[in-house]
Formats: sequence, C-alpha cells, structure tokens
Amino acid sequence: MAAVGASRVSRLLGRSGPQLGRPMSSGAHGEEGSARMWKTLTFFVALPGVAVSMLNMYLKSHHGEHERPEFIAYPHLRVRTKRFPWGDGNHSLFHNPHVNPLPTGCEDE
Repeated sequence: MAAVGASRVSRLLGRSGPQLGRPMSSGAHGEEGSARMWKTLTFFVALPGVAVSMLNMYLKSHHGEHERPEFIAYPHLRVRTKRFPWGDGNHSLFHNPHVNPLPTGCEDE
C-alpha cells in the first residue's frame, strides 16, 4: 500500500523512474567541453564586463562636482532622541560632511 502511494507521489512530482544523469551537474561525469565552456565565458563575458565597469568608473570620476541640493528640514528625517556614544554625539559613525547633513543643516555652509 505504501509503495502504491509513493509511486503516485513520485509520478505527481514528475519522477517516473531512476534518473540516468544529473542535468545541472558539473563536468566530472564525462562532459569534456565543460572546462572549455567556462574558460570561454571567462574571457568573453567576465573580463569584458570588468573592463566596461572600470571604464564607467573612470569616466564618472572625471565628470566633476555636482551642486548640493537645497537643505529642507523635514521633521521625520534626522530625528535624534539620544546622543550618539562617539564624538560630539551629533554625528553618525560614518558621517561625511559633504553628503550627510546634520539636523540643523549642512556643516560647511
């Protein structure tokens, strides 16, 4: 009775019998072209992708400075209910004065 139930479950799951091979396995079971495929993908996909990313970063770094948007003190942002335990208590741990304003506004204005 249990064998009949197990066969029904395996039939519903799409397993009709023992599988002859693992379709997503590595090339260790007789596929000689697997290493060549990964080598080709490395040289023709991964390395050009890294080169394009490096070019993009180089071009963006030489683009120039952007204007800072006007500071608007929204009441729901930069809420301080207690002081930070480092420094003067008003700056976050990774505070950047060029990007992160304080609750009163930007520092270098």
